[in-house]
Amino acid sequence: RTARTLSLMASLVAYDDSDSEAETEPAGSFDATGQMKDTSGVARPPEKGFASGTLDVPKAGVQPTKHGSCEDPGGHRLPLAQLGRSDRGSCPSQRLQWPGKEPQVTFPIKEPSHSSLWTSHVPASHIPLAAARFKQVKLSRNFPKSSFCAQSESETVGKNDSSFQKKKCEDCVVPYTPKRLRQLQALSTETGNSKEMEPQGPPAGRAPAPLYVGPRVSEFIQPYLNSHYKETTVPRKVLFHLRGHRGPVNTIQWCPVLSKSHMLLSTSMDKTFKVWNAVDSGHCLQTYSLHTEAVRAARWAPCGRRILSGGFDFALHLTDLETGTQLFSGRSDFRITTLKFHPKDHNIFLCGGFSSEMKAWDIRTGKVMRSYKATIQQTLDILFLREGSEFLSSTDASTRDSADRTIIAWDFRTSAKISNQIFHERFTCPSLALHPREPVFLAQTNGNYLALFSTVWPYRMSRRRRYEGHKVEGYSVGCECSPGGDLLVTGSADGRVLMYSFRTASRACTLQGHTQACVGTTYHPVLPSVLATCSWGGDMKIWH
Repeated sequence: RTARTLSLMASLVAYDDSDSEAETEPAGSFDATGQMKDTSGVARPPEKGFASGTLDVPKAGVQPTKHGSCEDPGGHRLPLAQLGRSDRGSCPSQRLQWPGKEPQVTFPIKEPSHSSLWTSHVPASHIPLAAARFKQVKLSRNFPKSSFCAQSESETVGKNDSSFQKKKCEDCVVPYTPKRLRQLQALSTETGNSKEMEPQGPPAGRAPAPLYVGPRVSEFIQPYLNSHYKETTVPRKVLFHLRGHRGPVNTIQWCPVLSKSHMLLSTSMDKTFKVWNAVDSGHCLQTYSLHTEAVRAARWAPCGRRILSGGFDFALHLTDLETGTQLFSGRSDFRITTLKFHPKDHNIFLCGGFSSEMKAWDIRTGKVMRSYKATIQQTLDILFLREGSEFLSSTDASTRDSADRTIIAWDFRTSAKISNQIFHERFTCPSLALHPREPVFLAQTNGNYLALFSTVWPYRMSRRRRYEGHKVEGYSVGCECSPGGDLLVTGSADGRVLMYSFRTASRACTLQGHTQACVGTTYHPVLPSVLATCSWGGDMKIWH
């Protein structure tokens, strides 16, 4: 019995010795052959392992290393993991203590090869702006994946792509797309021009694309450039029906340079103004979104290469069409409703709006050079006379029996009022127009007629000629004379376009132009029978 007990104990001791030799590493030093020799002669328990992280090196002048590192003869520090023997098997991970600094793990920058949820079913040009922004935020919050995870996901997608997409669609949160963005996407799909219909935002320092204004002359305008004005014929049919604005069109104007007069400028309440080729093709050449509110007024510069715009956001911009840059930017202290360049000095312009003052700006200095205070509520229109030495302003000041100060004549240089007793009836005048040959001007009135005035002091109104038959009804309905001066044209609140004979004041023609109020009409400066009209419904028509 004693012999059996001794043999059993001997076997247990042998088992413990073999286990400790296989799983523990004795502290010691390297010999000449690079093998490690035991200096302590004592086997350590398996649970110790490299827990202490110290090595007993009995060489003189060499201090033992601390906490997981040792020094080679070159002075480099080596981690303890490099001291293990690969021929005796690796120790369990629970028994190793790596250096205190975590090793850096590099993750692949390349995205997984599976198709994205946002671009798998629709082309990139039709991705909603809100969806694209949501995708960026979602990706930035996810943790990076290792290459093994990316590879396994791509293999899974390759095997069962349809089920993966279905599951991912169920798990994701589809962002809300605003109604205006959905309308823009539908409109861009119909026209096939998604770049033009891209939603425009505030001008965050980004200049619009340049519009090359080359020396090319339209083949329809070329034969009329060197000829004198002929008798203007009444247009009968629609040449182009221009659609593109998403709000009412306020004003339209042909380019004042005759060789480039195929371009038409339009301003709208949708915060943009556009340049069209309204003679050759009827296409929109460029859209400018420089304003954050409705663009109420915009004018071609006399050189034909710049556009001055002002809107309800109090901002003024002078845009160069060839470079797309803003040559001048200013800020008024009122909402702008009318702009006019000085007929002689093209670096000066007048602006008026929701204020009792009108201001003259100098583009070269970017400052206000003169103010004209009329003690009224709003300036409706401005018209220069006598080559810029005088100008007229139309206001909304009226009383029950008279409209004193409705039309005021100003001296441009001294800011003095020449006369404020020009129009004595109780109607306001939303627009003014100058006759190209006679010393008279026209005033559109809310009394549903056009009044004729002399441009020479005391600016008397003609009692014999009055152009009636259209409706104004509070709209800013424009009026204009033909280039030869024999016809007058005006819009109407019921959508009609009416033309009158200048001499007899009789109605020459009536066109059923638009479904909503026609607020702008203008003759082409070269072509004798081309007329452009715009409406409160947002469309324009070119008549021939």
